[in-house]
Amino acid sequence: MTLVPRPRTGPSSSHRHRPWPLCRQCCGLALDMGSARTRAWIAGRGMILDVPTITFPGAGAVYPIQRGAIVDVPGTSRMLDRLLGHRLPRLTRPLVVVTTPVLDGPTYREQARTAVEVLRPRTVLTVPTARAIALAADADLSRPLLVVDIGAHLTEVVLLSEGMVFDARRTAVGTTDISAPGTSAEVVEAVTTMITSMLRQDRTSVTADALCRGALLAGGGALRPDLTYRLTGSLHAPVPAPHTAAIRGAAQILRSAHAHPSVRSAHPPGRGTGPHSH
Repeated sequence: MTLVPRPRTGPSSSHRHRPWPLCRQCCGLALDMGSARTRAWIAGRGMILDVPTITFPGAGAVYPIQRGAIVDVPGTSRMLDRLLGHRLPRLTRPLVVVTTPVLDGPTYREQARTAVEVLRPRTVLTVPTARAIALAADADLSRPLLVVDIGAHLTEVVLLSEGMVFDARRTAVGTTDISAPGTSAEVVEAVTTMITSMLRQDRTSVTADALCRGALLAGGGALRPDLTYRLTGSLHAPVPAPHTAAIRGAAQILRSAHAHPSVRSAHPPGRGTGPHSH
């Protein structure tokens, strides 16, 4: 099932953070857990966290998410409990929306749900990160769209058609692999190679139509002028999106999901329960 978020009516902060009803069933949480940083958004309060993705702060730091994969589920649970356990209202069963890399499939979604169980969610929804980015950027999803998400340890190129994933590629290269300013050629070459592969294998005009629009550039790579400049030459006119676009898009889906009948009637979650957005 796909949950389609309500369109935004304007950029005002009152709309972005309009209050939710204060009841046990209505607490909402959006999560974007990357290899480098974890971000959280709580309904009615906005984004409350943007911190390194580590299990234990300090010299003994452990990184439970690496190259876009959850390598330590218990460690991820401990991190979420440390960061969010005391921030959620007492006696709540939150509705949780989690962004997920497109190509990790059911394994990542199951691991994410297991890790989030420490927060005692009422329902857990997952949404592809690329779709959340497109929503946060107010992209026209009626037309094909390329999303280039350059993270710290992982780069994904996702082709959306009518808001759904049409094709996707990824490589285990990110901004941490750029040793110095001006050495971004490896990332640019990887992005260009993935898009070229899409073009060659697509027997329709979807990829070509999307490429004519340029690309939506997101993640930490969107903050690097050298990457943006180099990709502009390859992809015509990439449009940088805020590096927090994924969590903001997840927050939009959270607001829409709150009113969905299947979510309101959902039972307390176990493994695999609750709808998810693809």
